Amino acid sequence: MKHTISVLVENKFGVLARVAGMFSGRGFNIHSLNVAPTHDRSLSRITVVAIGDDPVLDQIIKQLQKLVNVIQVVDFKRGEAVERELLLVKVAADSRNRSEVIQISDIFRAKIINVNQESLILEITGDEGKVRAFLDMIGKFPILELSRTGKLALERSRQSAY
Repeated sequence: MKHTISVLVENKFGVLARVAGMFSGRGFNIHSLNVAPTHDRSLSRITVVAIGDDPVLDQIIKQLQKLVNVIQVVDFKRGEAVERELLLVKVAADSRNRSEVIQISDIFRAKIINVNQESLILEITGDEGKVRAFLDMIGKFPILELSRTGKLALERSRQSAY
């Protein structure tokens, strides 16, 4: 079972290494990991999608809360958060298939961010299902390169100072 966890940390040297080390040291599996500064440059938000059952999730949260420089740990239950992924994909697109690639992009509201003779680079944001559906459709064309962020999430309801 996948769990989305938000970890607010002090933006200091070595914090990410300690968080990642806690996962690897205890044998917890990370599905995706994102980290970036917040609007307060002294803080960063780490979004982790971890795999495990509820007892594993409880252990992960307890271990994260013990780490130095961790300010807040939030487990996002299903439906409690707005979740998005960003995908960049370079697709082979020449004069024969370019219009079909553009049509699929339009359907999914993907942006074309680079065009050349042989390829298009597309950008799409959405939940995991939308990104997966887009990849299923665009995957019938040769994918030259692909990069995605993994999940980013913010809680819907609770007010937070961070």
